[in-house]
Amino acid sequence: MSGGKQRRPRSDAPPREPVPTGLAAPLNPGRIGAYLGLAVLGALVGLAGAFVQAAWFPGGLLLALVACAGLFYGGRILIGTQIGALAPAAGWLISVIVLLGGRPEGDYVFGDELGLTLFMLGGMAVAVMCATMSRSPQQGADNGRPGK
Repeated sequence: MSGGKQRRPRSDAPPREPVPTGLAAPLNPGRIGAYLGLAVLGALVGLAGAFVQAAWFPGGLLLALVACAGLFYGGRILIGTQIGALAPAAGWLISVIVLLGGRPEGDYVFGDELGLTLFMLGGMAVAVMCATMSRSPQQGADNGRPGK
């Protein structure tokens, strides 16, 4: 350090309780509503993706997977937790499984088996990537370097 005062930690501050996060955090009706809204959006993206990927095979599949990635990543950033990415992924998965059930006549929503397989595996891979990614850096967080 080039001349100047050295910073010392404040010793007269009272100890703070750690703020519980994730499943240990207290229930918040706004957060629960956000999770439910994200799950509904996930179901809608799954429904739209099923039709788009079957209609325009290579481009529609990419469009459906990009929409899934945008929703899952957006939920992660909006809520700030892994559950923010998992809530729309759960809605997406439920809607896709329901669409896989088919009709009594024997046909189902998905066009071919290759598109179905790529949509299912790609969507699940995107959901796992968005849920397990590292936390985004906090704006204005102190990195501990003086003079910055």
